[in-house]
Amino acid sequence: MTSTSSISVRELPLFPLPEVVLFPGQSLPLHIFEFRYRMMINTVLESDRIFGVVMWNPETNQPSNVGCCAQILQYHRLPDDRFKILTIGQQRFRVLEYVREKPFRVGLVEWIEDQPSDESPFLLATEVRELLDDVVRLSQKLTEQEIELPQIPRSPIELSYWIASNFHGASMEQQALLETQDTTARLRREAEILASTRSQLAARTVLKDTFNET
Repeated sequence: MTSTSSISVRELPLFPLPEVVLFPGQSLPLHIFEFRYRMMINTVLESDRIFGVVMWNPETNQPSNVGCCAQILQYHRLPDDRFKILTIGQQRFRVLEYVREKPFRVGLVEWIEDQPSDESPFLLATEVRELLDDVVRLSQKLTEQEIELPQIPRSPIELSYWIASNFHGASMEQQALLETQDTTARLRREAEILASTRSQLAARTVLKDTFNET
């Protein structure tokens, strides 16, 4: 993953998305159709191809203060000036203030990183991988369908981002994980979620086996 900049504070065009949380290293395809965001993409393509993705918080009806910048990898300009783009998450940031709101939001942001922890994340990363294996195995048994996983990151921090990005339908939980600045704490929370999911799947598997036997 490349660093977006050695400068710790910069202005960044911002793209609020409802219930979408982007994590570093994860891809995000987008269809850009609103006029103001078409303007934003045109502007971004003329510079460093980087803009910020922030989740629109349905509880506050405001964009979240912490987001992840997206780098445009590929784009296709449609005849009516809409765009289809493929982006990848880079560094996380915190919005310090809004520089302007129109024609699109631009924020003054600072980059944020995980802070060193007294605890080693490697053992926890191993536990998370084992829990994931259990969840996949039980899911396959319930659905009677093969689940093919992509190559899972080995690095604890990259693993924590990958796991969080796959908690589909839980955007508020994903936002909390994005804002966490401790790899071990993020992995610990993910282990709790996966352990709970494993318990629920195991119970459903028992029920399925019971009904199949009768």
